[in-house]
Amino acid sequence: MNYLNMTKEQLQAHYDAVYAHFLSCKEQKLKLNMARGKPAASQLDLVNDILTCLVDPKECLVDGIDARNYGELAGLPAAREYWADVLGCRPEQTIVGGSSSLNLMYDLISRAYTHGLTHSERPWSKEDVVKFLCPSPGYDRHFKVTESFGAELITVPMTAEGPDMDVVEQYVKDPQVKGIWCVPKYSNPDGIIYSDKTIDRLANLKAAAPDFTIMWDNAYCVHEFCGEYVEFPDIISICKKAGNPDMVYEFASTSKITFPGAGISVVASSEANIAYMLDIMGVQIISYDKINQLRHVKYLKNKAHTLEIMKKHATVLGPKFQMVLDMLDKEIAPCGFGNWVAPKGGYFVSFNTMPGTAKRALALCKEAGVVMTGAGATFPYGKDPQDSNIRIAPSLPPVDELEKAMDVFCTCLKLAALEKLMETK
Repeated sequence: MNYLNMTKEQLQAHYDAVYAHFLSCKEQKLKLNMARGKPAASQLDLVNDILTCLVDPKECLVDGIDARNYGELAGLPAAREYWADVLGCRPEQTIVGGSSSLNLMYDLISRAYTHGLTHSERPWSKEDVVKFLCPSPGYDRHFKVTESFGAELITVPMTAEGPDMDVVEQYVKDPQVKGIWCVPKYSNPDGIIYSDKTIDRLANLKAAAPDFTIMWDNAYCVHEFCGEYVEFPDIISICKKAGNPDMVYEFASTSKITFPGAGISVVASSEANIAYMLDIMGVQIISYDKINQLRHVKYLKNKAHTLEIMKKHATVLGPKFQMVLDMLDKEIAPCGFGNWVAPKGGYFVSFNTMPGTAKRALALCKEAGVVMTGAGATFPYGKDPQDSNIRIAPSLPPVDELEKAMDVFCTCLKLAALEKLMETK
């Protein structure tokens, strides 16, 4: 069944059989969506108790602070302590925000352009060129943030240990290179955990730009769905030890712990960076939603209790990811094309199909009623040079719908690959 060993006649015969199945899929008139890593309704139901964990107005008075009122720009002390516990840093190194960590990332890049960062010689808007490193495949929303400000995006290959550090270390010799996007644990979409060696090399970068910035999006810091919790190092203290105390900004949120649209987020960095950010933020906002911060502190309690909640999420996510991997093993592996990583956490499976066929495969999926993240989205400017990488997001559909979607997906992968091979025979 290995496509690569088939004659043109065998390829045509197999194509006819696969295409017949594709037509039967179309007849089902499916409307399935695997485009984004959204928690399923059943996951949201797991944490509904957060809606009623704060009902008495007297509970809004904590540590002498009335959460209903103005003030505490950096967040409730209890909320800062919570995030410090989760991330392994200190409360004074945190600012607790609203529901979106992406909003905090955008604001930081925006301030870099309007004001500059702690060690900037001038605002980035005054630079002739700003370049940003984008480990790829990576998170499209990260890339779009820096692209929206006019930065030149530079693709850095991903390895099994994280970004290719030989490439990174060469690029940072250019003073126009101002930063790098990183998802260090269960990277989006590859599901890779950065190795200690990679993290150490990042912390020890000798960048030509004095304000070179590591955007450390620790989105999946507690998001295992298979196996035990994996500890991760405190990047802030590692950078300080390396002599780069102000080089990193770490981000996280409760978006896939409680409710994505109504959670809390955090940015953590050196105390010098936090003070600088708060000075600028004080003009923009008086305080974030402290009632929601308090609600989350009361519900999540601490890191240990949060990990217990995440085990409940794993009971929903684990079977979905396993089904996706089983389908790929059964339907695609014998065909002799494609490769993928079997993640143990995060929200995605990264699939590399036959080069030159990703767009075609996803167009066929859409024709059959299955919507997925667009081909190329995991690369800067939406351009995958190999037209190969596809991000699979199994979390939202129920298992029965996911199985139908994966049947369509595998069928379309086969059709696109067979078409490509027949062109060359």
